[in-house]
Amino acid sequence: MQQNGLNESGSLPLAGCVVVERSRTVAAAYAGRLLATMGADVVMLEPEAGSPLRKAPPMLDGGKGHSALFAYLSVGKRSVVCDLESADGQRVLERELDKAHILINDTPLAERIAQGLAPEAIDKRFPSLVHVSILPFGASGPKADWDGEESNLMHASGEGFLLPNGFSRELFPDRPPLKIYGHFASYQGGSVAALSALSAWWAVPEIGGQYIDVSVQDAMLLCGAFALQRLGDGSLEHRATRSFRYGGVFEAKDGFVELLTLEDRQWESLVKLLGHPAWAADEAWRDPLERSRRGNEINHHIREWMARHDVDIIVKNAQELGVPAAKYRTPADVVNGEQERSRGLFAPATLTDGRQADVLLAPYQFRCTPLQFGGGVPSLGETGQHVAAQEVTP
Repeated sequence: MQQNGLNESGSLPLAGCVVVERSRTVAAAYAGRLLATMGADVVMLEPEAGSPLRKAPPMLDGGKGHSALFAYLSVGKRSVVCDLESADGQRVLERELDKAHILINDTPLAERIAQGLAPEAIDKRFPSLVHVSILPFGASGPKADWDGEESNLMHASGEGFLLPNGFSRELFPDRPPLKIYGHFASYQGGSVAALSALSAWWAVPEIGGQYIDVSVQDAMLLCGAFALQRLGDGSLEHRATRSFRYGGVFEAKDGFVELLTLEDRQWESLVKLLGHPAWAADEAWRDPLERSRRGNEINHHIREWMARHDVDIIVKNAQELGVPAAKYRTPADVVNGEQERSRGLFAPATLTDGRQADVLLAPYQFRCTPLQFGGGVPSLGETGQHVAAQEVTP
């Protein structure tokens, strides 16, 4: 396994690594997606009806086409139909695990023994295999048998207690705490699962295979840690008080800008950006503590100024002056953005009907060379049908 860029043979970092993925959740599928992006051969073992993610919103073509979520999570993988309730399915599982280095598994605990996926049995049959379990609340402890959707995990990690906050709460003060859009918690869990799998695989030559128990709830706690902060400094943040003392999100003439000035030099540059207004000439503003105490007053002035200017001009001038500021962009802005295109953040993928669609390549790049990744979204069982045809005795 290589640690950065392409290895000497020109292949991707995880070329030669075989991953078996038994997934029904975004967290497990995303772990496999990250490994596939780095060159691993990822084989999805799907039930006869296919992964439930194949029907997960949002859908392309106005809800009548492909799942955009599944397309992103599965591009570059292979699909094998594997009914683990049958003897044939157990033989398929045995065959695929015999070739694998890593197993990613989100099968609920109550089903694992019947499906041949109990950790003890896997370890006995495949002692060099890295077996990564990823469940909403982990595979051990009092909540191991609990199911959990994205909203549950967002609140179980403490993050939901802080939503909505800042400018969102100012705009919608009566809005109930829900969750961050999309599958934020699941992506955190999938990232932890992928990194844990690689760490364990690295150690296989010395200690053999390992069983890894990943909890999505724990991954979210690691991401935010706000629920744990009170155990350290005694503070407890709340959605009503969680915001920057000054700065944050502002509505400009034609959109929204986020602004954050933490250092004195950034404050001085902000004053230049605002045109050296008379209110900023007060010597008291030179004290960062005073700026914090009077943050609402500063934000009032910034809002008045922002409302008179266009977003692109604000951001351009801010960046030239060294003021940390960025535009809130639409999905179309991101996909077609000059920076994103120059960095190669999106790559074409082939959908099951042959059409092309751009998908995010990866949330990382390697130092030596950009990842080269595309591939297709696998049809249900396409690899299994090919393998079965090869194995038929004439």
